[in-house]
Amino acid sequence: MTNMDKLYASVAANGPVCVGLDTELSYLPESAVDSTKTAGENVVAYNRALIDATKSAAGCYKVQIAYYESLGLDGMRAYAETLRMVRETGLPVIADIKRGDIAKTAEMYAKAHFTGDFEADLITLAPYMGLDSISPYLPYCKDQGKGVFVLCRTSNPGAKDFEYQKLADGRHVYDLVGDSISALGQDYMGETGYTSLGLVIGGTHTEEASAIRAAYKNTFFLIPGYGAQGGKAADIARYLNKGNGGVVNSSRGILLAWKKQPGVDYAEAAYNECVRMREDIQSECDKL
Repeated sequence: MTNMDKLYASVAANGPVCVGLDTELSYLPESAVDSTKTAGENVVAYNRALIDATKSAAGCYKVQIAYYESLGLDGMRAYAETLRMVRETGLPVIADIKRGDIAKTAEMYAKAHFTGDFEADLITLAPYMGLDSISPYLPYCKDQGKGVFVLCRTSNPGAKDFEYQKLADGRHVYDLVGDSISALGQDYMGETGYTSLGLVIGGTHTEEASAIRAAYKNTFFLIPGYGAQGGKAADIARYLNKGNGGVVNSSRGILLAWKKQPGVDYAEAAYNECVRMREDIQSECDKL
């Protein structure tokens, strides 16, 4: 099985919620902060509590490296420990690193994030230097079953600046990216019918949702934009295949769930939000 197959199986068992551990110290309630610990140690303790509480309701976890890099060496230790804690649960972990370089530099990025202290099951990549910014990662997909999610049509307002620009043949730039990654992925097909090369498809621009899902039937989606960025479950459901074929990320909505559930322990609040989100998305999938 590839890691994308494992992700499919995890979504089938637990639902499509991707818990974003984009953990900033300011997100922690006072009760979760130990003044005798470093910022990184506090973040690790918070992450551990949330992982333990949500692992039965999460399809996977995503760890955004910038939140940890900002804390220096202390943060990078917290990053490595967080990846390790998720992998020990048996659930897939996505390292949100958005690398986009070429040649030997890309080879070193691949080695750094698919082996060693920072090993993850899947990573995010930026494709705008071309397919040779993707190819250095492919040996890990072939030999170890690793997976990548390539930025395609993202959830931010600035997506319109480049991704929506029209090509001479009438396609958008995001269509070119999606078509290219989909074609490349056919050589990395898993047992579940999805390739090891996924796409990041934002859930906030919904006009073309059905067309995008139909165009990339063998491609797993990482779907940001739910909740804080404005994506609704009814829109998100159209990017899934009967509730699978994608994972829907929520970071602040889960990390800060305690703020909307007064009197509830922060870890329990995170679990409650995962369950609410899963049921919200599933109810919309059932309508399709």
